Amino acid sequence: MKIKLSLFLIVFTFIKAFSQDTEKKQKMDFYFNPSLNVGFNINNKSEKKNDSQYIETPSVLGNLTYGITAIGGYNFLPNFAIGTGLKYSFAQDNYHLIYWVIQPKFIFSPGDRPFYIDVNYGKQINSSAVSGTEFWGARFGMQVSYSKRLSQEGGIVFESHKLNEGHDGFFIGLSYGISIFSNKNYTVYGRD
Repeated sequence: MKIKLSLFLIVFTFIKAFSQDTEKKQKMDFYFNPSLNVGFNINNKSEKKNDSQYIETPSVLGNLTYGITAIGGYNFLPNFAIGTGLKYSFAQDNYHLIYWVIQPKFIFSPGDRPFYIDVNYGKQINSSAVSGTEFWGARFGMQVSYSKRLSQEGGIVFESHKLNEGHDGFFIGLSYGISIFSNKNYTVYGRD
């Protein structure tokens, strides 16, 4: 009897020790994320090619940029989502840039207060004072649940804009937005 009881306790201990947590991590499923951002250009060096008053050298990007981004996507793994959308960015007079953006999103601790990292790549789709520009960026932030299908989010933005003729800009700034998602059980407000 003691051997059977000991064997039972050993097997029960191993099963309990190596069992996996059955709590399912939540996903947003489909989501839409509009956000506003503002940034400061830390790469604002002016290179003068000629001192002549008759040759006009192109200007560099301004010190301040602001814009709006609208991304729609799908959160198909608890810690990973991918989205695409549009970004409008104003860098200086006549530099009204509209980008088509691809955005992978990495989510840590999904649920009520997840930390996220967005990696952004955008290619300009309009004609402005410059054409054919692109940007790479990253956004680090946190979402705070607000209701069943809504979270607000804030973060720090890093963006590198590549313009022709070598007049590039590197912006560091802040972002604020909301996330509207289809899974009502993603936050504590929707759980029954």
